[in-house]
Amino acid sequence: MDFEFLSPVSTVVLAHNQLLSRQTIGQYMYIHSEKDGFPELDNVQLAIMGVNETRNASIPAKERPDLSEIRVQLYQLFTGNWSSNIADIGDIEPGETVEDTYFAVKTVVEYLVKHGVVPVIIGGSQDITYATYRAFDKLEQMVNLVAVDSKFDFGSSEELISSNSYMSKIIVEQPNNLFNFCNLGYQTYFNAQEEIDLMDKLFFDAYRLGAVAEDITIAEPVFRDADVVSLDMTSVRASDLDSPSGTYPNGFDGREICAIARYAGISDKVSVFGVYENRNTGMNARLTAQILWYFMEGYNFRKKDYPFTGVQNYEKYIVPMDDQELCFYKSDISGRWWIEVPIIGEMNNKLKRHTLLPCTHKDYLDACNEVIPERWWKAYKKTAIG
Repeated sequence: MDFEFLSPVSTVVLAHNQLLSRQTIGQYMYIHSEKDGFPELDNVQLAIMGVNETRNASIPAKERPDLSEIRVQLYQLFTGNWSSNIADIGDIEPGETVEDTYFAVKTVVEYLVKHGVVPVIIGGSQDITYATYRAFDKLEQMVNLVAVDSKFDFGSSEELISSNSYMSKIIVEQPNNLFNFCNLGYQTYFNAQEEIDLMDKLFFDAYRLGAVAEDITIAEPVFRDADVVSLDMTSVRASDLDSPSGTYPNGFDGREICAIARYAGISDKVSVFGVYENRNTGMNARLTAQILWYFMEGYNFRKKDYPFTGVQNYEKYIVPMDDQELCFYKSDISGRWWIEVPIIGEMNNKLKRHTLLPCTHKDYLDACNEVIPERWWKAYKKTAIG
């Protein structure tokens, strides 16, 4: 593929990188530079790329996010005990139209995912998520999308695509590859009751900010089943970003958002990870860098026990209910749990990979007390429709 859409990392970042210790991320990874050209990706597992597109931002920014400052902060962090190879492949600059930018993002992401490389995107406005979703059109699979966001971003039917309405376009536009959408961290007062009702009607999942903050571990199974993760930095409380512009007093704190990023990284299934709606403050740049670090840290500790590697690596637990049996599986490798969603009739081949639903040990204990997990019910109804 010709990566003509991508411009090299700025000379300012590269000059800063020259002064860093050999143990830092900037010295550890391959970098797209004007001098050395585009790096070889044959043995790369993670590819960082910036997207400098904000024209469809819901709150027009006076200036585009400073991706160079985020890189400066990221490059100077030290690597963990990592075995994966990382490349920074540069930036996608705004096209003549926003649709041109979407096309460039879609093309690059499609190529990377097809070749087993996980794109790690620094945005830009969150509508870029739409372009990353469309990258799966030719990959012949249904997509699970998780958004870490205070809003569902459905927008109105009359509204053109924006960072506050991209989900509507994903839901209604053909081809429809969306199997499930999950919102993590929504705040009720930012979402109309009709939107909350629509989430239920479509059997989508939603977790309120308070519920996730009270028990951050409920996020882990959600990411274990995700293909695309879209993290909106405005889901972080304003005091942790040092930014009054377009941010809110309530939200995840820095520790919680980094834990969420690590869960996304650990997931064997996450193929695209994006951090959007960045603000131009030093604190935002530092926190975004740490979010990216935690995602990469998680990636390097993937257990590779999903999809199933063989029944010999799992313990099966059967819980009898009134009219059926619930089958749970526990991995001997990681100790993680799954619950089986029965196939009803003839199932579309694209849906067959969704017959095992990640869950928690608590879900198993609840089932033993005749409480069926809500996520299981929603997945069961979706496969029945599919």
